[in-house]
Amino acid sequence: MGSTLNEFFEISAFAGVTLSLLAYALGMFLKRKTHLGIFNPLLVSIAVTIVVLLIADVDYDTYNKGASYLSWFLTPATVCLAIPLYEQIELLKTHWKAVIAGILSGVLTSLVTVFVLSKIMSLSHKEYVTMLPKSITTAIGMGVSEELGGYVTITVAVIIVTGVLGNILADFICKIFRITEPIAKGLAIGSASHAIGTAKAMEMGEIEGAMSSLSIAVAGIITVVGASIFANFI
Repeated sequence: MGSTLNEFFEISAFAGVTLSLLAYALGMFLKRKTHLGIFNPLLVSIAVTIVVLLIADVDYDTYNKGASYLSWFLTPATVCLAIPLYEQIELLKTHWKAVIAGILSGVLTSLVTVFVLSKIMSLSHKEYVTMLPKSITTAIGMGVSEELGGYVTITVAVIIVTGVLGNILADFICKIFRITEPIAKGLAIGSASHAIGTAKAMEMGEIEGAMSSLSIAVAGIITVVGASIFANFI
């Protein structure tokens, strides 16, 4: 069976994207049925894809020939997050000082945390800069990691893990710290866990989703500058 699947992935131009979409659909189904955060669709799709590729003995390059089509939609999907922000533009104008302060705090917290943990764990410079863009969207984080000389593939993995954890734990964290203000929730989730976290923010409410969408863009820009500065610390 493994050899048959391997041949299918090698000869089919769409095997990778088909596997990815089916795995994500399974994740969506499990999430709807169980309502458990651990069954995050992206997390489930990653696990299912890895298992199938291992069973079929398919290497990443073969899988990516078909799956790479999905990456074409990454940037347009990120840009589309501006729509809920536009719908809440008056709210942004009213609270712009708090919004900027909140996003800036989130970015600095992320960069300082990576710096401190890298020091504690004695990471090399290359490993350190690989981790710096962990809390921004993949489209921006890949460029930052490459520019700073990090491991781009590991950066992508770290960004995904950060987003999935943010998506799973967002509700729990807000309850623990008694965060009830929709704007605060959205800013915290967006600046900490980018687009994947924003999906959770949109489930919470329209304002949370709009503020989280804003955080993705602004946090990305600030991180580009901040990461360039922090990269010199190790």
